[in-house]
Amino acid sequence: MPREIPKAYEPQEIEARWARAWLDENLFRAENSGTDGGPRFSIALPPPNVTGSIHMGHMLEHTQIDMLVRWHRMRGERTLWLPGMDHAGIATQFVVERMLAKEGIKRQDLGREEFERRVWQWKAESGGVIKGQVIRLGASCDWTREKFTLEPALYRAVLEAFLRLYREGLIYRGRYMVNWCPRCQTAISDLEVVHNERTGQLWYIRYPLIDSASPRPKESLSSDIDPGSSSVALAPEVASYLVVATTRPETMLGDTALAVHPDDDRHKHLIGKKVMLPLMNREIPIIADTYVDREFGTGVLKITPAHDPNDFEVGKRHNLPEIDVMTDDAHMSEAAGKYAGLERFVARARVVADLEELGLIDRITEHTHSVGTCDRCKAIVEPRLSTQWFMKMKPLAEPAKKVVLDRLIEVVPDNQRTILLNWLENIRDWCISRQLWWGHRIPIWHCADCKEMVPALDSRVEIIDGHARAASVPTKCPKCGGSKLTQDKDVLDTWFSSGLWPFSTLGWPDDTADLRTYYPTSVLISGYDILFFWDARMIMMGLHLSGDRFGDGLRQGTAFYPEERRAAVPQDQPENTGALAPSASRSSSDREAPDGNLAQVIPFYRLYLHSLVRTAEGAKMSKTKGTGVDPLQLTEQYGTDAMRFMLASMSAPGTDIILSEDRILGARAFANKIWNAARFLFFNLEKIESRGITLDDLAAPEIRARAPYRTKDDLAHRWIFFRLAVAAAEASKALDEFRFHEACHVIYQFFWGEFCDWYIEWVKPQLADSDREVAVAAWRNIFAAFEAALRLLHPVMPFLTEELWHRLPQPEGARSIALDRFPEPLSGWVDNAAYREMLTLQEIIIAARNIRAEMKLDQKKQIGAAFSSENAGIRKLVNENMDSIKRLANVSNLNMGPSQIRTQGSIVFSSAEWEIWITRGIITQEEKEQELAKLKKEIDRLLNDIESKKSRLADEVFLSKAPAKIVDDLKATLASRTVEHQKLLDRLAQLE
Repeated sequence: MPREIPKAYEPQEIEARWARAWLDENLFRAENSGTDGGPRFSIALPPPNVTGSIHMGHMLEHTQIDMLVRWHRMRGERTLWLPGMDHAGIATQFVVERMLAKEGIKRQDLGREEFERRVWQWKAESGGVIKGQVIRLGASCDWTREKFTLEPALYRAVLEAFLRLYREGLIYRGRYMVNWCPRCQTAISDLEVVHNERTGQLWYIRYPLIDSASPRPKESLSSDIDPGSSSVALAPEVASYLVVATTRPETMLGDTALAVHPDDDRHKHLIGKKVMLPLMNREIPIIADTYVDREFGTGVLKITPAHDPNDFEVGKRHNLPEIDVMTDDAHMSEAAGKYAGLERFVARARVVADLEELGLIDRITEHTHSVGTCDRCKAIVEPRLSTQWFMKMKPLAEPAKKVVLDRLIEVVPDNQRTILLNWLENIRDWCISRQLWWGHRIPIWHCADCKEMVPALDSRVEIIDGHARAASVPTKCPKCGGSKLTQDKDVLDTWFSSGLWPFSTLGWPDDTADLRTYYPTSVLISGYDILFFWDARMIMMGLHLSGDRFGDGLRQGTAFYPEERRAAVPQDQPENTGALAPSASRSSSDREAPDGNLAQVIPFYRLYLHSLVRTAEGAKMSKTKGTGVDPLQLTEQYGTDAMRFMLASMSAPGTDIILSEDRILGARAFANKIWNAARFLFFNLEKIESRGITLDDLAAPEIRARAPYRTKDDLAHRWIFFRLAVAAAEASKALDEFRFHEACHVIYQFFWGEFCDWYIEWVKPQLADSDREVAVAAWRNIFAAFEAALRLLHPVMPFLTEELWHRLPQPEGARSIALDRFPEPLSGWVDNAAYREMLTLQEIIIAARNIRAEMKLDQKKQIGAAFSSENAGIRKLVNENMDSIKRLANVSNLNMGPSQIRTQGSIVFSSAEWEIWITRGIITQEEKEQELAKLKKEIDRLLNDIESKKSRLADEVFLSKAPAKIVDDLKATLASRTVEHQKLLDRLAQLE
């Protein structure tokens, strides 16, 4: 690579070139030489949706993962970052159906097989855009191991997991209440429902009593209720009613009872009687149930078992019928009578209007309540009775709680550990079936004759038209012998296959080299918003399923295998050549693991939950709300390295990131600083090359390895390598603790503050020194420090460091800085004396600079200064480094002695052992007059500004209309200006 470095830093060209080179060379391919190959580090890429594109959350997550992966790789560990893609059942089907709709085609027109073919075609042509984006952002994944959740090997893992869990009785089928998305037209899990507080209405509806002649207390029935009271009063001259409050009047069409609390004196006498269901003319009973909240509404609840989860439970206790009055797309069904075919909210309006016409609306009030919406399409979710597949979670949650409580899995930050444990404690069964065509189809066949459910014979998979299908299809019902078997239409929730991700991607259920080498994985990094969706489920699935790779010695969890499941499993398994072979391990139902082996079956040792990236106003980024930011546009504008550094430098555990253009610009300035430092080094090489010294003589690896080179005036050289050792240790510690912001701060301070601003500036004269030994040593040290600083920076800024590293001489066969070593402190680098001495000199120089700034002196103009210390060692140190001090502090002379009487008008900086000051006796009369003129001008400007702000703050009209933040900022600015004004007045008095 050419040594000359262009003047302008153009990250776009550099980054695209290296991203392609890393991919083409398979640079990050990991070895799998088994368990006895030294330290290893493994992590799985949280699989993005095949429909997705990079967003700021992805970029933060991938930056943090890549920093860890590159750091571990540079420490010499066998490192695997395994990438992959999720088939994203609902999202992908939605995309393809929308595409077909433009052609006037519905998926039902195509049929299931043809629709699936169209989806695969879409994936091949348009899906997976995000992969290219991940590569472009520098993710150092092993792309030779890339996985897709619907590929044959992972399809087989899903079959194996489902069949084991089913045969253990942990997966079951039943008719229960689920969350139903009418737009996606599928059941969704509790975790996929987003609850938002909304202001709606509460309708109070009158239900006529069938037997109104029965005796009853006065405060029980109503046709005339005080709107301000929840009690009910009898109006004996008219028909009697029970008044019921509801937020969903359209569901009353499916009511099968009214319920009261058994201890509610207002309604005890009505238990067992009946009311007429308005609009449907159907008699329904009045029942007693302790579920009823006597304080809500009128203390009487409508019970609609098919449309409310709590009503469903009440209905089961009282054997109530279940009447479903809605269709899959949230229109009213035939059971809704004359309202059949109406969209649910249209039906609501019609129901309310008809009730009002009949005089059955008692009153309508405003009401704030929680409304559930689909996490994907944002449609309002309907609680709906449906036959679905479920997974028992309590037996899986217990081992998961144990490994978290025992800290076999470390959760960072710790507050998320508490949240996870609480969720596991209160976990509910998981609805794992989805009414889709794209996904892992449920491997169960239904017998048309006896309704028996028959599972696939085993987990073998065959490839048909390039895609996986269950190979061991049952042909005969084991219960009745019938041959009319039809596969279940549903597919598994996408999160089911994702829950197997850490071990299915490594070859499970087979005992593969990858599984032996890299499982359990070292760490999982994900957003805290999918802690329950994914992270917790991986822990449970890993503990329960992955132990079989140890043979008979390990099985996690207490499994059971009911006799009815045993009968459904054929004893003779037919051969199927051409299919992927089933796992060689025995059925997992017969083994149980001792707790001591839990650490071998957890999916990861550590779980780090990163923050969210928010807008400058603190809002969560959302494409639908127009607050989303495309990271690819920002990387095109500022560079990927700058964006990575900005995100990592702000990602303190437990705190969200506020995206700020100023912070991005600061990161871009840092990248420019590094680029310009490299340009300085290579541009100035000609001063030493003229003496016949080559770059190999100065920067060859064997030369760098012996740094620091000792010569006269070598204090700065000894100091920079000591600081490099400290920075490397601190950065490593921060990365190990997921404190990415601290690692960035350490690297920034070393590279910009210590290497560029101090070390380069300090040794500039040595680089051009007439003494050949001094110059060569300085060049060797500066190149060694620079190259080590590049390696220190590489995990967070991979492209820039790769580009500059290749411009230095490297060993034969060296391929990448990513395969070089992270800086490790050498014994010769530890030099506490150099650190203390350099710190003293830096403090003196900074003090002189601050005095100049406080005096408002021209920073480019040299001035005189004085220094005193009673410590002979400090005076000796200052005297030995006098030229450097004067040059960096920009002073013309530095009078020095053990002590000195300060004259009036001096400005002094004092430390415990020394003082540095400037007095007016040191500056010339001309300088003094110029300074006085500048001071008076600045004092007048500040005074005018102060009076202006005081006037605004005294204006009552302004104060009454201005936002509080504007007023507070104005007060703060006034206070700051006042302090600055007083300082200038003091300085003026000193000079006069």
